[in-house]
Amino acid sequence: MTDTSFAPDGGRNDEATLCWRNEKRLMVFAGRSNPELGVRIADVLGVRLGNVTLKTFANGENYARFQESVRGSDLFIVQSPCGKDTLNDHVIELLIMVQAAKLASARRITAVVPYFPYARQDKKSSAREPISARLMATLLEAAGCSRVLSMDLHQGQIQGFFQIPVDHMTAVPMLADYFAFKQFDAPVVAVSADAGGVKLAKRFQAHIPDCGLAVLTKQRTAHNEAEVLHFIGDVAGKVAIIIDDMIDTGGSIVGAIDTLYAHGARDVYAAATHGIFSPPARERLRASQVREVVVTDTIRVEPGPDDDKIKVLSVAGVLANVIRAVFTDDSVSDIFAGEHQLF
Repeated sequence: MTDTSFAPDGGRNDEATLCWRNEKRLMVFAGRSNPELGVRIADVLGVRLGNVTLKTFANGENYARFQESVRGSDLFIVQSPCGKDTLNDHVIELLIMVQAAKLASARRITAVVPYFPYARQDKKSSAREPISARLMATLLEAAGCSRVLSMDLHQGQIQGFFQIPVDHMTAVPMLADYFAFKQFDAPVVAVSADAGGVKLAKRFQAHIPDCGLAVLTKQRTAHNEAEVLHFIGDVAGKVAIIIDDMIDTGGSIVGAIDTLYAHGARDVYAAATHGIFSPPARERLRASQVREVVVTDTIRVEPGPDDDKIKVLSVAGVLANVIRAVFTDDSVSDIFAGEHQLF
């Protein structure tokens, strides 16, 4: 017997109409952490950014309500929790939006979290510490997430904290291509900000012809404090480009910049996927000898009039391509040619 369904007018439809009614529907919404990135992603995908009401009540509670039907949709929520006074609010807002979509019968809910919150708390470094990155994974799953998209995770083990699919993306090729286009008139050296970032720097190095490699090692004396201990490599008379996954307070980057100039570097640049720029990062970078600091818009960055050294590239195209691949059930690995496995 042929499968049938009922049309809105009460008539019966054949199997072809049943398939039409079950077509997937792509919807993109954005939280308040980085709405500009959500708009850019929607523009690249050729869809309208979804309408959602987001409020904070007088007592500090967050509220979310989708202003259009999401039933049966393949729904993507863009949120990059960040900011000293707003990160935790952004996390709660994301969880509430996910649950609202779940209760509204969205078919699949994907959290697009380019900057993953609490990523640096991925292990126990001392007794009686939490593994907060694992807690973030648990909360997203409990809220109703079907999938997570993130970019340049601090450590690859975070993917293993989830029991749902996690698509890991990278901005390294984009950052490397930006510097390759400059066509420096001196040899270029990719510098790993620490020993754990060597693979990241090697991926960066592969995109720049005849690029060398150097490594800085450091130790953390306290949270958000680091001291450069050793330098391995040759940067004398060369252009050194420090590559890292994030710039927070800027202490590590400025220490690396000073070390490279002390070893004879002609020019020093810095590149990172996530420009957090917690105070006093911008003041430190302005006072440093760095030529340029290149980050992406995974986190909302608004350079001030004195931040002429900061350059922001958009990852909207990369994120849109991955969202499109997830929606159409195509390969995400093919987009990056395997380069998104950085660990």
